[in-house]
Amino acid sequence: MRVTILFGGVNRERLVSVATAQTLHSALPDADLWFWDVDDCVHDVSSAALAHHLRPFEIPFRADGSSLGSLGQALGRAKAENRLLVLGLHGGMAENGELQLMCEARGIPFTGSGSAASHLAFDKAAAKRFATIAGLATTSSVALDDMEKAFAEHGKLIAKPARDGSSYGLIFVNATQDLAGVRNAAKSEEYLIEPFIPGTEATCGVLEHPDGSLAPLPTIEIIAEGGAFDNAAKYLASTPQEICPGRFTPEVNRQIMDGAILAHRALSCSGYSRSDFIVSEHGPIYLETNTLPGLTGPSLYPKSLKAQGIEFTDFINGQIVLAEQKAQRTKVHWR
Repeated sequence: MRVTILFGGVNRERLVSVATAQTLHSALPDADLWFWDVDDCVHDVSSAALAHHLRPFEIPFRADGSSLGSLGQALGRAKAENRLLVLGLHGGMAENGELQLMCEARGIPFTGSGSAASHLAFDKAAAKRFATIAGLATTSSVALDDMEKAFAEHGKLIAKPARDGSSYGLIFVNATQDLAGVRNAAKSEEYLIEPFIPGTEATCGVLEHPDGSLAPLPTIEIIAEGGAFDNAAKYLASTPQEICPGRFTPEVNRQIMDGAILAHRALSCSGYSRSDFIVSEHGPIYLETNTLPGLTGPSLYPKSLKAQGIEFTDFINGQIVLAEQKAQRTKVHWR
């Protein structure tokens, strides 16, 4: 199979995707590079163009190769040329299951979770329901029409897009005037509104090995500038924001790691995932699961791999093996 890194995308996380692709290509220097541009066209990319693209979190990438047509046409070519896609993508239809379904229907191997798990995890409200059923502690949800009552009761709320990456669109409701901001934002996309839970942000990666076994990676304690771990805090902050392993008690660390494994299983994820929590005075509270977490230099998942003593190259080669195995199972299913 011809290993091909697919990166870019048509949503606002495409800048992060370029940085992820740079990390992936460092580990897979012989892989082909396909850039999915914002106009839905896919292009060949040279190694030099990707490697020499500076400030990927701020400056849009421009492909230097020939066009392969639309995404659908490029996937047709991937099928004909027996390619395996390493997904260096985040958000939108790259993470909500649509791209995964397009690959599954064509019998194209790809890294990460399948379409059903991706679709479920991408919907924060649905993922939270499944996590609750599985036994994880979660926050309550607040209806848009009940915000005033909930704000009076809890004193602070947090609102975030129900179906988008966790880095964008966060709104902290600290005063009554902030309620109008949530209503305006909810006019263009659905928002998940929850009581604000004081505590420390934490995250934990899960790694599936080629033999199918699951292992939690070391926890990460997150200290966000300004109190919000958004896109700027993740990728543009000038000071370290994450501590790995997290400075939690052994009991809390184990609860976070067990919770990450439980969420991975409850959502039927495969390959790898990363789940986020708030460590409150009552223990870890589940927030969400990322099926294609960032793999950039500053990203959290690679930090956990390093803390565990796992080389990034070994990680991604293991994911390629899993993708081949998963494609064989999916091919039988689609028949």
